[in-house]
Amino acid sequence: MSRRLILFRHGKSDWDAPFSSDHERPLSLRGERDAQNMGMLLTTSGQPLPQLVVCSTALRARATLDLALRAGNWSPEVVFSDALYDSSPEQVLEVIRQLPDHAARVMLVGHEPTWSGLVERFCGGRVRMPTAALARLDLPVSRWRDAAFGSGELVWLFQPSFFRKFRYAGRRD
Repeated sequence: MSRRLILFRHGKSDWDAPFSSDHERPLSLRGERDAQNMGMLLTTSGQPLPQLVVCSTALRARATLDLALRAGNWSPEVVFSDALYDSSPEQVLEVIRQLPDHAARVMLVGHEPTWSGLVERFCGGRVRMPTAALARLDLPVSRWRDAAFGSGELVWLFQPSFFRKFRYAGRRD
């Protein structure tokens, strides 16, 4: 049995909005739309949805997840973790190794440059994770604690710029 890991980078943030710290930087309008589109895309793609989502506590990551979940109308178990903010691939690997084994499909919502670094460390090669991108990695392990760099397969990488013409038609609440 393998484990499926989906990395979701937060949507584009609004550098012109008032915020007291980087942790509290909000999404831009484009970031909101891309988050919605990617949530809908994941639902309509026919891919099995994540059973568990671990999300950075940064405002832009939380907002990205909330918009994606509402647009895609899916409701996994959600956990927020400070360990995904301002972290390295090695630190996130430790988070992955602590995931519960009852969830074979997990999404992590977080930041650059860590997300590109994770894909590169698991699968090799260079990868760029733009804002709101989704990457699916399959890991050939039956337990999360056995996850190791160099053992993953990049199954797909969805970049929001490719899907922008299929905008989410839902209303913003």
